Amino acid sequence: MSADARSEAIWITGIGACSALGPDADALADALEQGRSGIALQPGEPTRGVPPFAAAAVTLALGQEMPPAQRNLHDRHSLMALHAAREAWTHAGLPDTAATPERAAVAWGTGLGGSNSLQQSYTEHLVKEVPRIHPYTVVRVMANSAASHLAMKYGLKAAMLTISNACASSAQAIGEALMLMRQGRADVVLVGGSEAMLNPGSVAAWQSMGVMAAADADDASRSCRPFDDARKGLVLGEGAAALVLETASHARARGATALAVLAGYGHSVDAVHLSRPDADGQERALRAALKDAGIEPAQVGYVNAHGTATDVGDTVECESLMRVFGQRGVPVSATKALHGHLIGAGGALELVACVQALRRGKLPASANIRSSVLEEVADVIRETRDFDRSKAIVSNSFAFGGSNVSLVLQAP
Repeated sequence: MSADARSEAIWITGIGACSALGPDADALADALEQGRSGIALQPGEPTRGVPPFAAAAVTLALGQEMPPAQRNLHDRHSLMALHAAREAWTHAGLPDTAATPERAAVAWGTGLGGSNSLQQSYTEHLVKEVPRIHPYTVVRVMANSAASHLAMKYGLKAAMLTISNACASSAQAIGEALMLMRQGRADVVLVGGSEAMLNPGSVAAWQSMGVMAAADADDASRSCRPFDDARKGLVLGEGAAALVLETASHARARGATALAVLAGYGHSVDAVHLSRPDADGQERALRAALKDAGIEPAQVGYVNAHGTATDVGDTVECESLMRVFGQRGVPVSATKALHGHLIGAGGALELVACVQALRRGKLPASANIRSSVLEEVADVIRETRDFDRSKAIVSNSFAFGGSNVSLVLQAP
């Protein structure tokens, strides 16, 4: 790696989102600032053992601009990926396809890929006497389906990275894209993640694991309560988020401006337990990200926590934050309280939320907290706060399997 490639800033020049909070990145930021939830009660399939559940579902009609035959090639998560990517690519002001395809890449994350298409296939096979499995099932289900569609649409020929690392998938895809660009292998990378697993099979599996919060009896929209003493578990969400990364020199040459700088990436593996988080591993990822960005903990002004609202998860994350930043040493919030847990796409959506916080100078609050002993450890934001843009932002994504990712943003 040349010294020039390693030292050149990597800019974020476009962002896009598709979530239960709305069809784009501004709708996401508006809802987070207003404390408006996208979580609602879903009907489930009680006759098949899936009772009603709280989730953050996307209500947007997807792929309507495509002919039916083309739309038929896509799983729901791929359609969401295309929606978010179109916004990000347009926002960046790039031509319809990459000007230099061999210098443009895609890095995408997903936890379960085409799980809706897989559910459809299994249901057809197990229920129908004469099954008619859709001929596009394999290409819909494969984990790299979204990345493949994005590469074809935008002419991204330098590399295609697909990361499927549970809840850290898209955050790690973004971090690995940063490394790819520092190696001098691409000037532009379309990054992000997509997830669509609100189907009966996936939901039943999560319910069986005992980590999903029951719908709040008074208001389903308040079912997810990160850092609250009464938190009961995560609430699933679906959606996609995309960002355009460019080397500063490439962006300047075409007259583009930076929304933010992707300054640091830290990744660690607990190697301790499949589903129990580990503060040591999280601390290593946080410190690695700060070191990569060349900053000290005191230079960080906000952490978007992984904050799933599980009892152990929130406690362990607060412990790792205290180790790195000190007791109540940095403002923290968990936006999953409003947009749900997008599993593999969560890191990308939360990074878009962080870019918006940096641009707008407003930190989103952590919703639905009534009382919290964890506030003795972490400075949890209960109301929207002004943000000092001279400070950096950290976004955390921690996954089953023990994978930890921290990303660092700075103002341009």
